[in-house]
Amino acid sequence: MGDPPKRTTTEIGNMGEDLATGMLASKNYELLERNWRFKKAEIDIICRHDNILIFVEVKTRSYDYYGSPEAFINKRKQRLIQDAASQYMHSIGYEWEIRFDIVSIILSKFGNHRIHHYEDAFFGGI
Repeated sequence: MGDPPKRTTTEIGNMGEDLATGMLASKNYELLERNWRFKKAEIDIICRHDNILIFVEVKTRSYDYYGSPEAFINKRKQRLIQDAASQYMHSIGYEWEIRFDIVSIILSKFGNHRIHHYEDAFFGGI
């Protein structure tokens, strides 16, 4: 009985987003949107907590040989998220406090996944 089949990038991403959503719910975050798109940008999770609108980027990897998942969120990606967040805020008429978080996940085939939630991970500049 060999190794289980390898997961696709999409499957890994969806699994990570499911884990992140569950973790955020356990912290009493209210899920508003998942995979919200604007042009070329996608915001993985939009939620609310303590009257703050939070835009969450989820990065999931099967290993960290080449660095931690959050290290792959470059300035260009941040800008895309910020642009989409601005559009989302405009679409719902929101003008209050916001935050950009990152949830970094390393999957384990044994189920003991490493999940780190970085609050206020980068500056929005909106």
